[in-house]
Amino acid sequence: MLPGMVLWVVVVFIVLSATLILALTYGPMKAAANVRVIRSIAAVQYAAAAALAGARIAGIA
Repeated sequence: MLPGMVLWVVVVFIVLSATLILALTYGPMKAAANVRVIRSIAAVQYAAAAALAGARIAGIA
């Protein structure tokens, strides 16, 4: 696999992880006491994926 493709695979895994976390917080875990913290973790993951994708598109990574 090409080195540039590995970064896209990482971005996809990060996005899938954040989506799973959000799905859990709106489903089985919506009554949890710390649901806002868990959703903020998903937001940080989305931001990290966007930063990685942006860096790759800009040619920095």
